[in-house]
Amino acid sequence: MNTKRIKLSVFRWEEPVRIFVLLLLLWTFGPIAIRWMDDTAGSVDQSVWLLILLSLIGFLLVTALSWWILKVFWLNMGLPPIFIMVSRFNNLEIWHQVLFFQLSFGLLLLAATGCLIALC
Repeated sequence: MNTKRIKLSVFRWEEPVRIFVLLLLLWTFGPIAIRWMDDTAGSVDQSVWLLILLSLIGFLLVTALSWWILKVFWLNMGLPPIFIMVSRFNNLEIWHQVLFFQLSFGLLLLAATGCLIALC
């Protein structure tokens, strides 16, 4: 039972960090690349794409911060481990699971839209 707990609690940071660094590099060197591809591109053309990239970076930061706060809250409240919650979720009826996934996706999309609106 401990091996399942250890395997489920391990989070790989490599992929999100790579995406975050790639977005930061695009945000930093984006104007140079746009100017290199098109000499007539103005600063407004560059700013639109930079704001979209900045909103993606903000969304990733908000998502990571929310996940960290959830982990800290989960540990401090003494709630059951996540694999027990997943096994209870698998016992739900299929339409309950689908509804939960749709609501989660809707909230994630709403958060991403909020990050985009806040910057633009």
